[in-house]
Amino acid sequence: MVMGADSDSQAQELDYIDEMTSKDNPKPNIMFASSGAKLTIEQKNMPPIGIATGIFVVITALLGLINGLDYTSPQSGLVRPDEFVYSMSQNAPDDSATFQGTVYDHEGNGLNNSTVYVSWLEGGIWNSSEFNTDSEGNFKIEKLDPGMVRVDIIVSRNGHRDVFSNRVLLSPPALFEPIGFTTIDFEVPSEEDFAQQECSNGADDCEIREIDKTPEQMDHPLMDPGASTLYTTVGIAFISLALISMGFAIWSMKSGSIALLRTSAALSFFTMGHYYSACLFGLVAFIITYSIKKPKISME
Repeated sequence: MVMGADSDSQAQELDYIDEMTSKDNPKPNIMFASSGAKLTIEQKNMPPIGIATGIFVVITALLGLINGLDYTSPQSGLVRPDEFVYSMSQNAPDDSATFQGTVYDHEGNGLNNSTVYVSWLEGGIWNSSEFNTDSEGNFKIEKLDPGMVRVDIIVSRNGHRDVFSNRVLLSPPALFEPIGFTTIDFEVPSEEDFAQQECSNGADDCEIREIDKTPEQMDHPLMDPGASTLYTTVGIAFISLALISMGFAIWSMKSGSIALLRTSAALSFFTMGHYYSACLFGLVAFIITYSIKKPKISME
């Protein structure tokens, strides 16, 4: 009797295991309910307004590139280094320019005790400052106003006072420097050259003899070579930003990235040139990028 009970329990256990592992086990019914929601996927390609904006940014960057090329051509173009420096000097603080250099004779020797006389027109009044060169011909005049000045080099020799006149552009402070430095060396013509000049009173011989270079320096005054280098550096910066901006604009049109397009528009803003055309167009393009919306595809 005991053995029969054990057999029944083992049979029930086997039946339970077979039922749990049987492939014929009935599956429960699965119920689906619709929520009315739709799956939307943003289109990857750049929309037409984005393509148009990208082309506009490329044109703007080209204007910046032309501006940069103009800056790297000091002797030609719409704006030259002297005009660039002069425009900066108009808003510079007073007494923020230092003028220094060396006065040589026609043989390259420093002229001792020659007078460097600087004069400039301010408010209808001529102001002036002067300094005598040292034994090696060096001079340094501080607290001058940046801008256009007249420089007279006065040399006394053999009973004559020879005056060598030039038009000079004093550099304003650059970037974070409080003082603008202008370094120019002068080579005074020989006594024979001064002797060939006509006297102002019509006499055959005169005490004061003058060689005046200012009329021929009206378009291109003397200026610090470093200022011209700074001007060229600005041009190179414009060119670099313009090329990067064009690259980002083309990349954005191919990839469909609005963020890249906005970056290229911002870069083109900083390629501003003589008339700030690139600056204005770059600002417009940057604002337009915020109105670009990619269409979304609805998945039913």
